[in-house]
Amino acid sequence: QVQLVESGGGLVQTGGSLRLSCAASGRTFSSYDMGWFRQAPGKEREFVAAISRSGINTHYIDSVKGRFTISRDNAKNTVYLPMNSLKPEDTAVYYCAARWGRGSGWTPHRTIYEYPYWGQGTQVTVSS
Repeated sequence: QVQLVESGGGLVQTGGSLRLSCAASGRTFSSYDMGWFRQAPGKEREFVAAISRSGINTHYIDSVKGRFTISRDNAKNTVYLPMNSLKPEDTAVYYCAARWGRGSGWTPHRTIYEYPYWGQGTQVTVSS
């Protein structure tokens, strides 16, 4: 089992940047595929980005490509989401999520149902 704690959220103006971090407990972090999701008020939680156990493979929703970059440091048990060129529509609570990796390959895991472990979330607010 893994416990996740997000940080780095805040209030920023349109065009600004934030860097989210997600710290994981345990000694098997490198065995987990990781993802970032977000949930805006009144909307369903949506997939943002995912990264494989090694960090080599990544996947994004189209609306954040070129602006957000998911990465991980397995030595520090941490996954990151630097966010640039932020827009008001990026306003949401951002969650990191983990799932135990299986097999040697990787396919992007984009649904909330694929991740059994979640952090408590961090608020990102982008003002216009």
